[in-house]
Amino acid sequence: MTFIRRLNHAVLFVSNLERSVAFYTQVFGFDVIAREGPMAFLRANGSENHHDLGLMEVGARSPRPPRGSIGLYHLGWELPGIRELAAARAELVSVHALTGESDHGATKSLYGVDPDGNEFELMILLPRSEWKQYEAAAPVMPLDWEKELKRVKPRTA
Repeated sequence: MTFIRRLNHAVLFVSNLERSVAFYTQVFGFDVIAREGPMAFLRANGSENHHDLGLMEVGARSPRPPRGSIGLYHLGWELPGIRELAAARAELVSVHALTGESDHGATKSLYGVDPDGNEFELMILLPRSEWKQYEAAAPVMPLDWEKELKRVKPRTA
């Protein structure tokens, strides 16, 4: 099939809907746009999607899949720039959700988990003109915050 344009939204099973809604609205800045039964639908700031994330409560006793089992590994959410990524890092640290950070050449990424252990990536995508040798590679290198923040032009008032 060659008709797919992009991923429009994701839906996660969660054990506690209210706890998960609080996490995604606080940490990601999503807005709740609808609630239907055991589900909540959230939209990212500036998104043109109806919703970007659906959360479906399955109850506190629902088992989590074992790490490394077949299924979804993580969702990757794009941020506008390195300043926003740095702010997201501080927020993830404050809620004890940060699990890692990497430089993948074409992207700079943070990794974390939500209250149910669902993994996510928060990332910035460099302009394609800067990908160079990373056009066909995806290395995992340490994220050099000092270097990346120096690359950014100062904001003007």
